[in-house]
Amino acid sequence: MASAGHILDDVDAQLLALLRADARQPIAQLAKELGISRGQLYSRLSRLEEEGVVAGYTVRLGSAFSASRVRAHVMIKTLPRFNREVEQALARIRSVQAIHAISGEYDIIAMLEAESGVQLNELIDEIGLLEGVERTTTSVILATKVER
Repeated sequence: MASAGHILDDVDAQLLALLRADARQPIAQLAKELGISRGQLYSRLSRLEEEGVVAGYTVRLGSAFSASRVRAHVMIKTLPRFNREVEQALARIRSVQAIHAISGEYDIIAMLEAESGVQLNELIDEIGLLEGVERTTTSVILATKVER
């Protein structure tokens, strides 16, 4: 398990950047770009996975598909002692892509994705009606400038 302060060397950092750009690149291509052998690359990947630096590999949606979706961040203020219940209720909503605990005036940020503005509006209303939600503030994402 990686410690909270795990330090990556330059090759590890470059490898993570390449994987973030395209996790499906062939091992031989990654090794060539990093200037290391395939065996060394496999070894580094195994270590990064074992240490919890790399938790898995996922799909990044194409820009054409992403452009057809409506995304928003919903900041949620919970009633005292309702954080856990609200987080669990949010986790059951399929359109909630991520849930972050935050500091400050609000307690949670939920990242939402919907097929339309109408669906997003219904989702925001549903979240506002969850037991333990005091208030919400929503910001609709107009454009993504950088995503890694």
